[in-house]
Amino acid sequence: MGNRLSAIATRTGDDGTTGLGDGSRVAKHALRVHAMGDVDELNSHVGVLRALGVPDSIDTLLSDIQHDLFDMGGELCIPGYVMVTDAHVARLDSALAEHNANLPRLEEFILPGGTPAASQAHICRTVARRAERTVVTLGQEAHANLAAPPRLYLNRLSDLMFVLARVLNRVDGVNSRGDVLWVQRKNAS
Repeated sequence: MGNRLSAIATRTGDDGTTGLGDGSRVAKHALRVHAMGDVDELNSHVGVLRALGVPDSIDTLLSDIQHDLFDMGGELCIPGYVMVTDAHVARLDSALAEHNANLPRLEEFILPGGTPAASQAHICRTVARRAERTVVTLGQEAHANLAAPPRLYLNRLSDLMFVLARVLNRVDGVNSRGDVLWVQRKNAS
């Protein structure tokens, strides 16, 4: 992995560029930098979710996810470097199956909301989708040479955050209503 910073205010980015893990410099508006930023933002939102207090088993899962996202940031930062693998995606698939198993069947669309933790899981879901779109776009660039697992991981992570939001709205009966359902409204005209 790249060099660790001993000084945070390096001033090397004052010219509108940023350094990648391989020592190269790119414009701060480069798609790779957007992808790194989206993944970093997602990791920060997962940290907020953990800070809101979730059951221990979910906190352990979220800790693993934060480490995976940090690895993904490293992979994005070093062109050609691979850190996120099919095994990471399989772990999310397993978590999805486990947490979805006890949820009732969806009968209607769900609005983001409910408990603070469930609401934050919905924010994580939407940021994961944005990060996925950016990583997909980056992967379509001829020189990006990105492997599939980061894209698949972000796709599964968004699904998992949706499921976790549903689970968190049911934890300890905090929200007896469970899901916050969308209600179709008649046209007000």
